[in-house]
Amino acid sequence: MGVAVVGMDSLSERAAMMRESLQKSQTITDKVVSILGSFDHRLSALETAMRPTQIRTHSIRKAHENIDKTLKVAEVLLAQFDLSRQAETKILRGPHEDLESYLEAIGQLRGNIQFFSSKKGFKSNDGALNNANNLLAKAISKLEDEFKKLLLSYSKPVEPDRLFDGLPNSLRPSSESPGHQGDSNGKNPSNNHSEHQKSNLENAVYTPPTLIPPRILPLLHDLAQQMVQAGHQQQLLLIYRDTRSSVLEESLQKLGVEKLSKEDVQKMQWEVLEAKIGNWIHFMRIAVKLLFAGERIVCDQIFEGFDSLTDQCFSEVTSSSVSVLLSFGDAIAKSKRSPEKLFVLLDMYEIMRELHSEIELKFKGKACTEIREAAFGLTKRLAQTAQETFGDFEEAVEKDATKTAVLDGTVHPLTSYVINYVKFLFDYQSTLKQLFQEFDNKDGTGSQLASVTMRIMQALQTNLDGKSKQYKDLALTHLFLMNNIHYMVRSVRRSEAKDLLGDDWVQRHRRIVQQHANQYKRNGWAKILQCLSIQGLASSGGGSSVGVDGGNSSGVSRALVKERFKTFNMQFEELHQKQSQWAVPDTELRESLRLAVAEVLLPAYRSFVKRFGPLIENGKNPQKYIKYSAEDLERMLGEFFEGRNLNEPRR
Repeated sequence: MGVAVVGMDSLSERAAMMRESLQKSQTITDKVVSILGSFDHRLSALETAMRPTQIRTHSIRKAHENIDKTLKVAEVLLAQFDLSRQAETKILRGPHEDLESYLEAIGQLRGNIQFFSSKKGFKSNDGALNNANNLLAKAISKLEDEFKKLLLSYSKPVEPDRLFDGLPNSLRPSSESPGHQGDSNGKNPSNNHSEHQKSNLENAVYTPPTLIPPRILPLLHDLAQQMVQAGHQQQLLLIYRDTRSSVLEESLQKLGVEKLSKEDVQKMQWEVLEAKIGNWIHFMRIAVKLLFAGERIVCDQIFEGFDSLTDQCFSEVTSSSVSVLLSFGDAIAKSKRSPEKLFVLLDMYEIMRELHSEIELKFKGKACTEIREAAFGLTKRLAQTAQETFGDFEEAVEKDATKTAVLDGTVHPLTSYVINYVKFLFDYQSTLKQLFQEFDNKDGTGSQLASVTMRIMQALQTNLDGKSKQYKDLALTHLFLMNNIHYMVRSVRRSEAKDLLGDDWVQRHRRIVQQHANQYKRNGWAKILQCLSIQGLASSGGGSSVGVDGGNSSGVSRALVKERFKTFNMQFEELHQKQSQWAVPDTELRESLRLAVAEVLLPAYRSFVKRFGPLIENGKNPQKYIKYSAEDLERMLGEFFEGRNLNEPRR
C-alpha cells in the first residue's frame, strides 16, 4: 500500500513538469509569431516605399530598348535607301558596260521593293516604293533591249558547208554537186538501200552546229530569267521567236529549201520533181538532226528552269520551217499516183521513220504537239500512198496495153521494167515490212511481201500472154514467151527475190521456158522437116526412079526428090532470113536453142541427102537442088536469133 502511494506521487510530479514545459513552449511560439508578423509588416512597408523607384527604372530601360530598336530600323532604312541609290546609278548607266553588275542591281532593286512593300507604316514608304517600281520597269525595258541586241548580234544563218561538216562522211555531198547529197538523187534506189549502209546510218554520229557562242548563252539565260521574273514572258517569247525563226529560215534557204505549193509540185516534170525529192530527203535529215537539234540546245540553255517556256519558244521558232518542209512531203503524198513514184515514196517514208524518235525527242512537250502530229501524220500519208501505188502497179502491169512492138521476139521493155522494179523492191525489204505493219497488225509481213511479188510476176505473165497473141507466126509467139519468162527466171535467181519466191517458183518457170522452146521447135521446124521425110516420095508412074537402096527401081520419083530439095532450100532460106532477125538475147539460151534445132535438122538432112542425093547427083545441075551441105546449114544456123537487120551483110 505504501509503495503504491509513492508511485502515484512520482507520476503526478512528472505530469506537472510536462505541463510547465508545454506552457513555456507555447509562450515562445507566440513571441516568434509576433516577431515574424512584425517583419512582414516592415517588408510590406519597404516594398511600398520602393515601388515608384522600380517603375522609373523599368521606364528608363524600356526607353533605351525602344531607342535601340528605332536606331536599328533607321539603319536598315538608310541601308535600303543607300542600296536603292547604288542600284539606280547602275541601272541608269545601262547593262551594256557591265551586265553582271546591272543584273545584280536589279536584284537589289527587287529586294528594295520587297522591303518597302512590307513596311506600310513609314511616312516615306509610298514614295520609295513608287520610285523603286518605276526604276525596275526602266531596268527591265533596258534588259529587253539588251536581250534583243545580244541575241540578234550572235544569231547568224548557218552556211551549208558548216552543216555538211556535221554529217557522217557517207552523207556529205560530192564536190561536183554542192547542196546535194552525193549519191542520193532518187534515180537509182538500189545504190542507197543495202542493209550494210542502213546499219552505218543508224550508228552514224551527227554533230549539230554551234548556233550561238557558248560564252554568250549564260548571259542570255540571266537576261531571260530577269524578264520572266518581271512577268515579261510574252515580250521575251516574241523577241526570241522573231529573231531565231528568221535566221533558221534563212539557213534552210541557203541550203536550198524552197517554199513550194501543191500546184507547183503538180506542174513539175517528173525528172525535176524526182531530183527535188532526193534533195528534200537530204534536207529533212539536216534540218532535224542538225539545225533543229542545234536550236533545241540553244533553247534549253537560255530558258533553263522554265520548261514550258522552253518548249513554247522552240515550237514558235521552228514552226514555220517545219511547215515548209512538211508541206512539200504532203504535196507529194497527195499528188497523182504513178508507178515510178513508189521508190521515192518509200525513200520519203524511210526518212520520216528514221527521224521519228528524233522528232519525238526534240519536239517534246504540249507546245510542240501540233508539229509532232503533223510529222507523224505525213509518215502515215506516205505509207498509205506507197501502199496504194503498190496496188496500182500490180493492176497497171496486168492491164498494160502499150503497143510497143517487139518484132524480133526479144525481151519486152515491160518485162525488164517490171523485173527491175521488183529487184529494187528487195532493196527496201525492211521498209516495206514496216509499211505493211502500218496497216496490218498481224505478223508475217515477209510472206505478205512474197505474196505481193508473186502477184506482180503473175500479172506480168498474164500481160505477156496477151502481147504474144499479136504475132501471126506461132513460132515467134513461143520464142517471145520463152525469152521473157527466161529473163524473169534468170533475174530472180540472181537476186534476193529467189529467197522470197522460193526454188519451187524458179523450177516451175524453168519448165515453162522449156515448154515454150519445144513449142517453138514444133511450130517453126515441123514444116521443113516434112520435106526431109520419105513419105510421099513413091513414084506414081512415069519418070526416073530409084530404089531406096540406091539401085534403079520404081520406088522413088526423081522429080519428087528434086521438088523436095527445092522446097527445103526455099523454106530454109526463108527461115534463115526471118529468124536471123529474131533475137534471143541470152547467150546460153541462144546457143542451146540453135543446138536443139541442129540436133533435129542436121541428122534428118544428112540422112535425106545420103539416101536421095545420088538420084540428083546423077542428073543435070545437081548443085541447083543440093545447094547446101550439112556444114553449110550448121553455119547458117549459127546466124539465127542474132536480131540482125535486113540490111546487115551476112557473116
